[in-house]
Amino acid sequence: MDVAVDSELHGRLAKLARETGTTLFMVVQAALAVMFTKLGAGTDIPLGTVVAGRGDEALEDVVGFFVNTLVLRTDLSGNPTFAELLGRVRDADLAAFANQDVPFERLVDALQPTRSLSHHPLFQTMLIFQNNAAAGLDMAGVRAEIESVDAGVAKFDLSLSLGESADGLTGMLEFATDLFDRATAELLVERLIAVLRAAADEPSAPISAIQLLTPAERHRALVDWTPPPRTSPSSPCRNSSPAGSRKPRTPPS
Repeated sequence: MDVAVDSELHGRLAKLARETGTTLFMVVQAALAVMFTKLGAGTDIPLGTVVAGRGDEALEDVVGFFVNTLVLRTDLSGNPTFAELLGRVRDADLAAFANQDVPFERLVDALQPTRSLSHHPLFQTMLIFQNNAAAGLDMAGVRAEIESVDAGVAKFDLSLSLGESADGLTGMLEFATDLFDRATAELLVERLIAVLRAAADEPSAPISAIQLLTPAERHRALVDWTPPPRTSPSSPCRNSSPAGSRKPRTPPS
């Protein structure tokens, strides 16, 4: 499913990243974590991402697949502001990137998480940010183009892939159809963009102030699902006569 963040919001998010000493990837990661925690996922949100695995200069000209998977944990405890959350995300991500050469399989073996065939052992949502220039393949006598291929199978519960362009942030959300239908996935994208917009508008506000409800949902909750106020009965109560009109009770003899 296609995802698009318009150029105006993209520019404000990039400005927020510069002002907080973070990156656009970290801003999107923080917003995704806020959305999950407000949907009930808790305050410790692990997200997966991939790195090129070519940190060593000796690997620059080597042909091969060196991509490694990292787990990025986001701590949302204590109701921080979005700007404070970005500071937490920056520190956690830099620590993870400093150890990006550790093979993911070794990490799984060390942690020994409960294994299940239904989901990934350490995270269920993958976040990929494409910020490198598109590669080209130039061979004599051969014309080659890069084409996206849909395997028709989701590797994770959710996988969000974004890249920067002149039109803003564009990409796609891949979702497991055993868990989500298209309407739900579209609503997740709408909520994520709402969090990004709220973060750009007021980064100093606590994350509890960020609203996820769409206008239609808010109207449904406040109007459609709210019964009309109950009116009190207009009939007089049983003992409505003035106190002065009561006859005094005769004490028993």
